Amino acid sequence: MGARKKIKADQRKEAKKQVAFAKLNGCPTSPRKMRIVADLIRGVQVEKALAILKFNPKAASVNLEKLLLSAIANWQAKNADANIEDAGLLVKEITVDGAGMLKRLSPAPQGRAHRIRKRSNHVTIVLGSNNLTSN
Repeated sequence: MGARKKIKADQRKEAKKQVAFAKLNGCPTSPRKMRIVADLIRGVQVEKALAILKFNPKAASVNLEKLLLSAIANWQAKNADANIEDAGLLVKEITVDGAGMLKRLSPAPQGRAHRIRKRSNHVTIVLGSNNLTSN
């Protein structure tokens, strides 16, 4: 029984080596605007995703590009002997969640006030290797 558990633990370690992630907390962009850019790179190869983000005119793409480069660096730290081009890395998951809101008041006509909600978000990128490269 002990040997079987050890084998399963080794398999889990290998599976964790193939996956790397990076998180961006409290990015001062609304989650809706960030999701538009995040949807462009979901499920795409890493090289192509970097090209998409580099030439995208939206402001959210700058933050996502930095986050993707950070996730790639995390993958390289786990797999020091592996090559990125041979691994076939792709953006396995990307999630954009809402974060805290800064609430402000703006003057409105006739002595009233409108509430301004400055939204922010949390982004998580998970990179995985493409197993279909053997074809």
